[in-house]
Amino acid sequence: MATVLPPPSKRQRTAIAEKAHEQQIVDSIPNDLGSVRVHFFDQSTGQATGAPVAIPVVDATVNNLELLLNTLQGNNASERVPYRFTFGADGQTVDVLNDIYRALLKPGIKTTEDTISLQYTPQAIFRVRSVSRCSASIPGHGEAILATSFASFSSSRLVTGSGDNNARIFDTDTGTPFHTLKGHTSWVLVASWSPDDTTIATGSMDNTVRIWDPQSGQSLGQPLKGHTKWITSLAWEPYHLRQSPTSQRLASSSKDSTVRIWDTVTKRIDLVLSGHKSSISCVRWGGTGTIYTASHDKTIKLWDSTKGTLISTLTAHVHWVNHLALSTDFVLRTAYHDHTGSIPPTDDQKIAKAKQRFETAARINNTLTERLVTASDDCTIYLWSPPTSFPPSSTNPTIKPLARLLGHQKQVNHVTFSPSGTLIASSSFDNHIKLWNASTGAFLHTLRGHVGAVYMSCFSPDSRLLVSGSKDTTLKVWDAGTGKLREDLPGHRDEVFAVDWSPDGRAVGSGGKDKMVRVWRH
Repeated sequence: MATVLPPPSKRQRTAIAEKAHEQQIVDSIPNDLGSVRVHFFDQSTGQATGAPVAIPVVDATVNNLELLLNTLQGNNASERVPYRFTFGADGQTVDVLNDIYRALLKPGIKTTEDTISLQYTPQAIFRVRSVSRCSASIPGHGEAILATSFASFSSSRLVTGSGDNNARIFDTDTGTPFHTLKGHTSWVLVASWSPDDTTIATGSMDNTVRIWDPQSGQSLGQPLKGHTKWITSLAWEPYHLRQSPTSQRLASSSKDSTVRIWDTVTKRIDLVLSGHKSSISCVRWGGTGTIYTASHDKTIKLWDSTKGTLISTLTAHVHWVNHLALSTDFVLRTAYHDHTGSIPPTDDQKIAKAKQRFETAARINNTLTERLVTASDDCTIYLWSPPTSFPPSSTNPTIKPLARLLGHQKQVNHVTFSPSGTLIASSSFDNHIKLWNASTGAFLHTLRGHVGAVYMSCFSPDSRLLVSGSKDTTLKVWDAGTGKLREDLPGHRDEVFAVDWSPDGRAVGSGGKDKMVRVWRH
């Protein structure tokens, strides 16, 4: 009797389909178009790399363009850097996703007689593997988990905030609780590690902020009191802006419409930023020294972090502004940590490395640019590019948005930039996540799969993957390049409120209404 082969697995069928799709792309390029001249430009500096090069159109794929650019730069096979290519002219930006023919020639944007100027940005040299299994399910909290955050460059420690009035630190390597941070008298709404991982800040519905030692689990001094309503968001001062290696400043936003800047060493208030007319939903501390706040009064305000003065008010939304994100969030969070794992030996070198990483991430066309994206209950998202410096005489200058991002059918709950600063992901109550071009605000993909509201999403450190948590009890991992579902991660028994991808890329942590912390790995 002949042996009957089993049918191919889902993974094998997917691989076969992808291979057939790639072959179809190659076959769809006509062979009689001749060559096209391509000139490469560095997007961060605007400098040209080499002279224009003639390439056969049939061979002008992204892989071949990467190989050619690395050859022009003198990189050997072991030093090859992956790149993302875009074409920009007349106010429009086109991503070259597969090849030049389908991106530029077939739509009629360019012809084979033109010299095509391609801007390139390096993608992550390392590659993060998609999480695919739950490696630990850790009990401990007595109520819903409202916040999760990994240490600034380690997947070994995860801090969570919960409705049981406690924050907890978990050892994700062993899947066990490490410390219980007791002291708050109401829900712990936010938890955040300092950029150097030496302290943890938590904000609560008891109107206080507490600072903790992550090694001992003990509270460092008395709670920071001053707010008259609950804490909604926390933001640490960027590491490279510290006035001394031992100083640590923290900004906290509150339902009481103010932001307070604390010296966490002396436990005193440095500044109070008042000007919003309603609850402040989110605060961010930018790498140029500007503090950004989003409020339910429909505005976003920019503040000087040294003087505490208002710089500008951004008005465009017509309903509550729920969230904001900066294009440099990832490098500000990780400070002097990078994918190599090497840590500078001295404080001065740490500050210099943190500053160098920030300037590399923020430099566009040889100028420091910190982009800002805001999400609102008016179902829209706005992309902003505020100037990094203002003339002394200017008072509340008018700043117009770069783009208005339309498409969501319900309130937009959360937005985030990819670590590379090239993509924006927005999560909405319409059950969808949308991906946008971070330079122009152009729509890229809608990620469909969740059957409940999507509360938040988080990019992997290499910007190639995105994980989302939803009311439908699942996490999903998406391919940020194609917009396709990579992994479906069931396991939670109720809504997933919080999710975070560790900055070293090795784990995802999630928590929600089922009171369980779950750690996901490859």
